[in-house]
Amino acid sequence: MRRPAPVDRLRRSRRGAPPTPKGRIRRLRRRIALLFGLVSALGLVGMAIIAVQGDNSSWRAQVDTDLRLRTARVIADLTYDEEGDLDYPDPKEGAYDCPPVTLFEGSGSRLSPVATPHRPCLAVPAAALQVVAAEAGRDREIATSTATTPDGHRLRLYAQPFAGSGANASGAVAVAAVDISSDLADNERLTLLLSIACAVLVTVSAAAGHWLAGRAVRPALAALEQQEAFFADAAHDLRTPVASLRVLAETGLRGEADSTEVMRRTLRQSTRMSELVDDLLTRARLRAGAVRLGLEPLRLDQLVDAVVADTPTDGHRVTVRTEEVVVLADAGLLRRAVANLLGNALAHGHDPGRPADIEITVTSDGTVTVDDAGPGVPPEQAGSLFERFRSGKGSSGLGLSIAAWVAHAHGGSLTVATSDRGGARFLLRVPVQRS
Repeated sequence: MRRPAPVDRLRRSRRGAPPTPKGRIRRLRRRIALLFGLVSALGLVGMAIIAVQGDNSSWRAQVDTDLRLRTARVIADLTYDEEGDLDYPDPKEGAYDCPPVTLFEGSGSRLSPVATPHRPCLAVPAAALQVVAAEAGRDREIATSTATTPDGHRLRLYAQPFAGSGANASGAVAVAAVDISSDLADNERLTLLLSIACAVLVTVSAAAGHWLAGRAVRPALAALEQQEAFFADAAHDLRTPVASLRVLAETGLRGEADSTEVMRRTLRQSTRMSELVDDLLTRARLRAGAVRLGLEPLRLDQLVDAVVADTPTDGHRVTVRTEEVVVLADAGLLRRAVANLLGNALAHGHDPGRPADIEITVTSDGTVTVDDAGPGVPPEQAGSLFERFRSGKGSSGLGLSIAAWVAHAHGGSLTVATSDRGGARFLLRVPVQRS
């Protein structure tokens, strides 16, 4: 038995693979747009059909009313003499000419014309007149029909019976006709216009449905992207400390290093992982808009002093110069942003093997400046420094990204430049409370 080729198996696996979350959301968007267009099409087509049928019924009813009045006037002039013979006006007097009326006499369906238009304004096929007259005479009730002239005109025929009063009187039927070609043309024109209008409106409705569906699923796509970004951030930033913890654990199990030193390094790595997890959660909540700013007046200089006092320097030098300034900000988020800037300077603002020399300045315009004497930030990296996944020389991974988000959330900014001391200078600006 022939086994399927690898390409065939790959194609089958692709066809049978479940759709991705984004694919399911896009499929939902198409289904919503299709349903919106279908419902709109059904509604528009239904209204168009009702409009066309209503117009058709309206003009037909008007035509039949006019024909009934015409035959009624003719029948009103009919009488029977004492011998039962039908007495009717002379056709030469023009009583049957326009609209043309033909008078039939006889019993049942055996009728014959006794009076025809002298100078008719419309030529009516004799066969059609005979058929509708026979139907009205047989059933003794009004009969209607349509006919087509040799030149293609459409006619409406209306037959009204008249019963004789005498014992020997035979029945009579008056048949009137009118040209309805213009009415039919108007109805067909209305049908065409409504069909074109329905097609245009359905197209517009489908486009609008597609746009509205896109707006409806946009939050879901944004949430999915935020989720994927969070997973990517977590995988990227936790990979290194997790690998370091694994190496430390293997080293401790093999007894190749002092257990106290291993535990100390393990504690530092676990602390770093805890900070990374906090940064990841903060970043995810900021991007999702789940963090609401608790704005309140606070002393920016005191907040910076508190952050520096709570941050272990590990032999590095940190100098703080502040001016008294009150800003309107969220204390927790602003503290996180300043701490991230200080942590970045402590980690990257010095040459290997040498302690960092950091200077933090707070000015009265609500600006926190963090200067270091390290290698600085290359100009080509300055534009993307605050993006996620930026790590290594001159960046602290998510720390600077979170600081930038906090600054922008407060209506401020975070920029980087070259320090006068040769390293990097980060400037965090937040709005000052106006008295």
